[in-house]
Amino acid sequence: MKSHETFTLIEEITRLDGSKYMEISDMVQNGRAELAVERGLIKQVRILQLNIAHTPHVQAYEDYVNEHYDMPTEDFKTFQEWEKPADMQAEVTAILHENHIG
Repeated sequence: MKSHETFTLIEEITRLDGSKYMEISDMVQNGRAELAVERGLIKQVRILQLNIAHTPHVQAYEDYVNEHYDMPTEDFKTFQEWEKPADMQAEVTAILHENHIG
């Protein structure tokens, strides 16, 4: 179902192959990632920082995700990693820099 997420945290997600990536997210999406771990769809998720500032970079990435992705229902069978075109990867990199991560 389509929803409007307000991003408030940075998390590190470990894929099944052991590779990791940082995601900007919120508590609801983090709960979905925790459920994905329990279901064996990803290896691990951990919150790196809570209550991040809602900067223009966060707003831009949030708008992109809300426009292109739907909130998964609780009965999901796959974990969807949000694809990031170059301009959105730049926003995520800026968010990580603003929060002294990475």
